Amino acid sequence: MVLKKNIKRDGVFSLFLLPIVLSILGLFFIFEASSISAFRNFNDSFYYLKFQLLWFTIGIAVMIFFSFFDYHKLYYLSFPALLLSIVLLILVLIPGIGRSVAGARRWIDLGLINFQPTELAKFSVILYLCSWFLYKEKKRFFSFVLLLSFLVFLIMLQPNMGTALIIFALFIIVYFMAGYELHYLLVIFPASLVTFFLLIKISPYRLKRFLAFLSPQFDPLGISYHVNQILISLSAGSLFGRGFSESRQKYQFLPEAHTDSIFAIIGEEFGFLGSLVLIILLFFLIYRAFKVACDAKDRFGQLLAGAIFSLIALQVVINLGGIVTLIPLTGIPLPFISYGGSSLLVFFALMGILINIGKR
Repeated sequence: MVLKKNIKRDGVFSLFLLPIVLSILGLFFIFEASSISAFRNFNDSFYYLKFQLLWFTIGIAVMIFFSFFDYHKLYYLSFPALLLSIVLLILVLIPGIGRSVAGARRWIDLGLINFQPTELAKFSVILYLCSWFLYKEKKRFFSFVLLLSFLVFLIMLQPNMGTALIIFALFIIVYFMAGYELHYLLVIFPASLVTFFLLIKISPYRLKRFLAFLSPQFDPLGISYHVNQILISLSAGSLFGRGFSESRQKYQFLPEAHTDSIFAIIGEEFGFLGSLVLIILLFFLIYRAFKVACDAKDRFGQLLAGAIFSLIALQVVINLGGIVTLIPLTGIPLPFISYGGSSLLVFFALMGILINIGKR
């Protein structure tokens, strides 16, 4: 009995320690990948590092708070959280409130910092769907599809297809975990595939991105430039890497080097072996989240932990899959590693909930 309690305690401790270790590694890699561009753009090599360090500090406090806050009470916060997310997703589309970067309106400018409403949407969708499916009710599928379509529509207006796919996947996964009227999924999947290919076909930019995925040599100085620079980074790293601070791609050859493409810089400097260590840490975190979902003692805890596990796994697989060109690049950050305060804060909050479930 004592051994069982010690194993459980160690498992919960790993859920607390792993995000901190990964985030510290992320701080290190963010500085490595962004120091050159930060100095050129802001005359401060530590510009991005300082902001990420601030969010890291707040994130630990948020994780500790949610690790002690009874997760059952989240049931009552789920609807207000979803409502707030919808309002923010609408506000970000309004010029003067939403900040436009490279043709995408995804950030709300708060002056000193920028906030990304889609990250809060992931958090609120998990809370709301897990609360909604806590009790089984019939004839709910139409409302489910209506809410899914509305949220995906708002996110696609930004446009942000990567996050729209994440939200869609979360809806399907939680619906599947709820375990009833699953035959409706047979309708959703064909319709979703048709919609997905239509969205690619009607958008010249998305169509070119898809063609660049199929053939990196398509428009090498245009739409395929990003993919090719990632492949150059990874191939230059070889087995052991160029060495600490020896990346050449960080000299603004690789776009978004400190955000979505940070793994390419890691691969270049630390090689296959260094990248493998990071992947093992990420997948151990995913495994621990999966264990909490399996061992949860109540339905709400199972749904919450299962949804959190799914979100972490989805983002890791989609980000790494895009980097190694197994799937198209989608702009999804690598959890705890990529630069981005909104994403880091949300993942720390979710880890706090996971710890809370694990302790019980």
